Amino acid sequence: MKNVFFISLIALLGIMYTACSNAPKGEKAVVNAAKEVKKAVAASSFAVAPGSLVSWTGSKIAGKHMGTFAVSNGNVKVNNGKVVGGKFTIDMNSMVVTDLKAGEGKEDLEGHLKSADFFNVAANPTSTFTITNVANGSVTGNLTMMGVTKSITFPANIMVTDQGVKVESSDFTINRTDFGMKYGSASFFDGLKDKAINDEVSLKVSLSAK
Repeated sequence: MKNVFFISLIALLGIMYTACSNAPKGEKAVVNAAKEVKKAVAASSFAVAPGSLVSWTGSKIAGKHMGTFAVSNGNVKVNNGKVVGGKFTIDMNSMVVTDLKAGEGKEDLEGHLKSADFFNVAANPTSTFTITNVANGSVTGNLTMMGVTKSITFPANIMVTDQGVKVESSDFTINRTDFGMKYGSASFFDGLKDKAINDEVSLKVSLSAK
């Protein structure tokens, strides 16, 4: 009986360790109700440059996958050397999985992530992020995704020059279920066991505007 207990305990610890090791990295973003977007007084407005990306990592006990979304357009507003506003659009159809090769499940996973189980890009081809505040090494803005708008605050390094703006966030996490994405979530479905998909998704913003 004791042997069965210890074997069960070791198995449980193993599952917990694997779950923790696959958990997305990054500081948890502060998520609140959408905030009012005030008209920014700007001396300069820079257009988001090609190559700007939002990287993502999703995970479950059995492993994790990584990929990117392209930022298709937008602008960043600057006054007195500080970012005072802006908005950018994320092309959800641009999503690619970067940790798999073509023919090794990459296409199937991309198709599934774009389906109604996850981002439902047919109905929601774009997401947007509207900056509402930049202070103390953090960016706050309204993220609209899958028809849901939430205010999120995440850490970022922002460099402003006469030629433009660069925004490099640290890794941060959001809860996908806040935006109605419940597929595979143990918070909503029982009996998923090792097929459960983590509610927390890691994101990283790499954006330049010129």
